[in-house]
Amino acid sequence: MQFMMKMNKLFVISLLVTVLSASHVLAQSEGLTSSPYSLYGLGVINQTSIGRTNGMGYSGIAMKSDTEINNLNPANFALTPQNSFFYDIGIRGKYNNYSNRTNDEAKTTVNFSNLALAFRIADRLGAGIAMVPYTDVGYALLGVKTNIEGTEESFESNVTGLGGMSDLKLNLGYGITDKLRFGASFSVLFGKIEEKESFLIYNSAFVSTEDTNYSGARFGLGMQFDLTNNINIGSTMQFPTNLKGSVRRSVIKSLDGVEIDVEEDESDTVADFKMPLELGMGLSTNFLKSFTLNADYKKNYWSDTEQTESLGEYVDQDIYALGLEFVKNPASYKYQQRIRYRAGFNYDTGYLAINDSKIDGYNFTAGVGFPIGRGNNSMLNLSYSYGSSGQIENILIKENYHTLTLNFSLEDLWFRQRKTD
Repeated sequence: MQFMMKMNKLFVISLLVTVLSASHVLAQSEGLTSSPYSLYGLGVINQTSIGRTNGMGYSGIAMKSDTEINNLNPANFALTPQNSFFYDIGIRGKYNNYSNRTNDEAKTTVNFSNLALAFRIADRLGAGIAMVPYTDVGYALLGVKTNIEGTEESFESNVTGLGGMSDLKLNLGYGITDKLRFGASFSVLFGKIEEKESFLIYNSAFVSTEDTNYSGARFGLGMQFDLTNNINIGSTMQFPTNLKGSVRRSVIKSLDGVEIDVEEDESDTVADFKMPLELGMGLSTNFLKSFTLNADYKKNYWSDTEQTESLGEYVDQDIYALGLEFVKNPASYKYQQRIRYRAGFNYDTGYLAINDSKIDGYNFTAGVGFPIGRGNNSMLNLSYSYGSSGQIENILIKENYHTLTLNFSLEDLWFRQRKTD
């Protein structure tokens, strides 16, 4: 028994190292999006979550789950069963198609979407660690015209941006009673956004690179309460915080194939990026023995940050989410009756207004959960989402996208004695 305990401790440590190492990979990887709206602020905020909620409109603040990780509310980690160790690995592929009044373009991106684990610490106390992309940056601006100062001439340049922010989060959940659970979360947000501009002036090629790094910490709270055996409510709060930033700039000139440093790497600080107060509430209900219905609402107070962009301003954001899951009998010996079917809808009013037009968007989601074996809660979750954001108006762009997410939501059982006849 002592040998098994040591082996399981080593297993936990190795998984923690894996998550921490993957955080560096995710932070340094290319953007997980090709959205033109990732040009603004820290990029496009990621809504993709973990496991089953991806197929349920990204809803689940109040959803009571003791069979897999629910990363939308830290209070739910109090339900992590004794002797269970959950971990979730996700991969996401996205196809973007965006258009303005004259052109259509398309791009496909594939990358990891999350790494997460959850385990029980003591009676009524559970914990989890998750690593997810918080924002994604991936844009390209071709043929940008700029006037040469002091002359009537101009030049064209190509601008590309890659990177984004990662969220490494520690969750703790504690059950005050059998019906009331509270949770707290501590996040470390960090990442790099690289913007590169290339242009020609008088037969000389220039490449200007600007790397901006942001980092900061954030606290959050969560609550879940069971009104009845079948109806649950929940709430979350993310406190406002400031992300510290620094930037490194360099310019390289190329003439006849020979590169010359015009401006060597120079470091400088940039203004803090302010994260808003975020409030969320949700309702979850089980009915007809086979259905689970979620309804969430989130309010993000971006206007209180008093931040502006060169082409717009930050405004308060409202997010509405609905999700439905059907499973005929999760305990059945028949495999078909244990398959879970999901659908959902998500509407986001947007947090950026350009020329008084908010960049809103919506998602229709669907998903299937395939059980892996019997005797545990391991699941292969496959989710699909069709979404749209923006509009063809003035300088705005219409973006339509398809997202496919694959999550291996696995359970490892510790110290359970097997029954033998």
